[in-house]
Parts: sequence; C-alpha cells; structure tokens
Amino acid sequence: MAGRVRALLLALTCVLSAGAASAQDATRAGVVQSPILTLEVDRLYADSAYGRKVTAALEEQGADLAAENRRIESDLTEEERRLTEQRRSLPPAEFRALADDFDQKVQALRREQDAKARMLGDLSDNRRRQFLAEAEPVLAELMREAGAAVILDKRQVLLAAEVIDITETAISRIDAEIGEGPDLLPETPLPDPAAPGTDP
Repeated sequence: MAGRVRALLLALTCVLSAGAASAQDATRAGVVQSPILTLEVDRLYADSAYGRKVTAALEEQGADLAAENRRIESDLTEEERRLTEQRRSLPPAEFRALADDFDQKVQALRREQDAKARMLGDLSDNRRRQFLAEAEPVLAELMREAGAAVILDKRQVLLAAEVIDITETAISRIDAEIGEGPDLLPETPLPDPAAPGTDP
C-alpha cells in the first residue's frame, strides 16, 4: 500500500513538474499550458465583483433583519411586562386567554423571523450557483487556451505547482465578462418587516 501511495505521489509530481516546465516554454494569452489547472473556488466568488456585490447586499439585509429582531424583542418584552401587571387585576380565565394569545404571537413571530433568515441563506446559495453558471463559459475558455482537460478545486489537491493555479486570471476574466452581473438582489427580498400583532 505504501509503495502504491509513493508511486502515485511520484506520478503526480512528474505531471506537475511537466506542466510547470511547459509553462516556461509556451503560454498563450497569458494562460499557462497544462493538462491540469487548479482553482480556488471560494476565492473566485468572494473576490469577484459579482461576489462582492452579493456579499455587501446580503450583509445589509442581514443587518436590517438583526435590527428588526431587536425591535421585536423589545416590543414583546414591553408587552409581556404590561401583561404581567394586568395579572393582579384580571380574573384568572381572562388572564390565561391573554397569556395564550401572547404565547401564540411570540411563536408566530419566531417562525416568521426564522423564515426570513432562511430566505437570506437560500438567496446567498442561489446567487453563488448563479455566479458559477455565469462563470462556466469563462472557465471553459481558459481550459481551451491552456490545453487543459480538467480544472480541479485547489482544496482537493494534495500537491500542485502554483503555476497551474488560474484563480487570479479567472477573476480578471470574469470581472471583464460579467462584472457585477444583473440586479442580483431585489430591493426588498424579505417579507414586510412590520410583524403582525406587535404593539408599538
């Protein structure tokens, strides 16, 4: 087993060395000539104009949601305080009905706010998939220029020469090709922030 692992690493090293050597002799349009290319997928998205725009928009929406949650929590705390004060003067049955209504409101608001948080998460995932779909033709062109047969996610590669990493080139090409992309986020992606039943 150990012998096979050493043989595999040796073969991989030979392939990478050959790719690095060929890069010194022949490049086309600034792209290394290699049958294997590597790419930092997370950085491709995070450092692209497209990814930066989405991240900024989602962070803004997340901050709005956090502020809304704090407001709702404050309103509910005040309402609970008033309800507790009423307990002394209300018949037990009437107080219990009010308390049950309050509990139902709290649960409904929790579900609504959780749904909004999930919506933001889903939106983030959808925009990332959209970005990769938009980027695919650009990556395919880089493969063609490099004479490559495959692009590997750099996180999954044990050992590789830096010369076959096309992340920077890919970001530049994608920014030039699609920029920030279309209107990636609707102006109001979350439901109406006025939560039903919250007292001012």
